[in-house]
Amino acid sequence: MSQRSAASKPNRQGSIRAFVLLEISSFIGILGGSMVFMLLPWTAINLSHSSLTAGLIISLSNIPGLLMSPVLGSFIDRFGRRRSSVLMQFAPLITSIAFPLAAGAGWMTLTTLLILAMARGFLGSGAMSARKSLLPDTVAGTRVTLERANGLHESIAAGGFAIGPALASLLIGAMGTYNTFWVVAGMEALAGLVTLAIVVTEHIEKHEDEVGGSRLQYLFTGFKVIGQVPSVMILLATFTVLSTVYLPTEMVVLPNYYASVHDAKSMGFLLFDMAIFTMLGSLLFEAASKRFSFSAIMRAAILGVAGAMIPMALLPANWVMFVAGAVLGLAWGPLPPLVNTVVQRKVAPSQRGRVFSLEVTIWTAGPMISMSLVGWGVDALGVRIMYPVIAALVLILGIILATRPSVKELNTAEFAEGDEAGVSAVPPEAVA
Repeated sequence: MSQRSAASKPNRQGSIRAFVLLEISSFIGILGGSMVFMLLPWTAINLSHSSLTAGLIISLSNIPGLLMSPVLGSFIDRFGRRRSSVLMQFAPLITSIAFPLAAGAGWMTLTTLLILAMARGFLGSGAMSARKSLLPDTVAGTRVTLERANGLHESIAAGGFAIGPALASLLIGAMGTYNTFWVVAGMEALAGLVTLAIVVTEHIEKHEDEVGGSRLQYLFTGFKVIGQVPSVMILLATFTVLSTVYLPTEMVVLPNYYASVHDAKSMGFLLFDMAIFTMLGSLLFEAASKRFSFSAIMRAAILGVAGAMIPMALLPANWVMFVAGAVLGLAWGPLPPLVNTVVQRKVAPSQRGRVFSLEVTIWTAGPMISMSLVGWGVDALGVRIMYPVIAALVLILGIILATRPSVKELNTAEFAEGDEAGVSAVPPEAVA
């Protein structure tokens, strides 16, 4: 099914300024958002004095974001990538302000916390998808390639995710839990204002297969596109494996182990170690793409993550855990910019929002599906049995994914049709 723009040439009115502003807003927004990742469970535990209750509240708070992802993706594609980026960055500001106001009024209970957390999930889950969808427009016509832009974008995002919880812990000690939400609100407002300053011309095209279609058909176009583009399908399958099988090791297995040996400091350093090397891996994506094919990068990433998990699953000395964690982060790092680049090259600009929203759905739904099962396994069998089982499963699934014939389709996204030497173009619509 050919999806060609009506225009004879892609619109190339991006600028370095627009890209820099996008990355500034991305860092500030993710920094504030990642602070909430610590603030919500911290608040829940303090209110309930129960890890089980806190975990249930956090899981329930993810449901609105899971359900809203396809809707927000459709909003991005229907109303514009820049406009959506602005609105979706400002939207969670309402809930960030509501937390300290409710606490100050004496209304903060577990029920209030759950309502506000679910409202935040409803309002705040689309900004990252909107920014990823807008990124190619900001660098169109510049000397910044999509590989470099996405490598920088994901490295900066990883930095925000790594710094946010640490900053939140410092602010909680200095000004209290609820007052820290004011800082989050300030960051969200600043990120929205920076996004508002972005001036860029979006590439827009019509699709014959969407003209006259129902709203429901428009909503689920992302699923249809993924099924028609093998290169996107194999990458999202890889993300499904990592989110469903691997992520519970960071959320359940490692916290359980380090709590049992009373060594929270080593766990914090391990997670920080993996985050730093993930940043480095993302930053090196452009250099790797010049030496290796996209298919080789994908295979090295999924097998590198699986390989690094093997020694970690044996729970060796801390220095071995830190080295293996660094390898894991370095292997993981190129995957997010690879996904971004493939989607941006293979999926039509006006459909990218719906595809990127499905990526968010995977990251949200995967751990929700598997965390309870992994938690049950850890309680019943212990970390020393469950961790090797999970590592072996990731390795087996990684080998299956890496040997799929469709992996070679990734190499078709290594260039955009009509690119001039060194000049980044808004990618032409995919032949899906």
